[in-house]
Amino acid sequence: MSRIGKKIIAIGEKTEVKFVSGSLTVKGPKGEITKVFKPEIDIKIGDQEITLTPANDSIESRALWGTYASHISNMVKGVNELFVEKLILEGIGYKGEVAGDTLTLNLGFSHPVKIKIPTDIKVLVEKGIFTFTGHDKEKVSQMAASIRALKKPEPYKGKGFHYDGEIIRRKQGKKSV
Repeated sequence: MSRIGKKIIAIGEKTEVKFVSGSLTVKGPKGEITKVFKPEIDIKIGDQEITLTPANDSIESRALWGTYASHISNMVKGVNELFVEKLILEGIGYKGEVAGDTLTLNLGFSHPVKIKIPTDIKVLVEKGIFTFTGHDKEKVSQMAASIRALKKPEPYKGKGFHYDGEIIRRKQGKKSV
């Protein structure tokens, strides 16, 4: 039994939810998100709540129950308030800038790295702090994770990207005799 799947998902006043032929659409003041769900989970929309129950007692339906509950909860939360991820870039000569829909990063490589920003994600760069905002939690987190993967923080000086609040375990360098 899924503890997360059993919870009732509350719908806000300004939020509109529709479930048509396996496709769930959540519309709110900050945007609209549509996702397709498998029929292993029954999604029932009430007045101001959403309940999920497994359609049958299979391993797959039990596995998807809590996952779908989390996805729907994130969809409802995202259309009412935006998700924010922050990355901090440390290192001498490392910098980034946004020009139109392209993020250009200078990370010590022989060439600048250019990344196209999706239309529903807003990127703000100021003094080495990269802020990603958007209504879809998966896209915002994936964008932050893919940029962090370009230059992970190294353990000796801490240079590279790290999340705001992330603790980097530092190693001691060579000792001189």
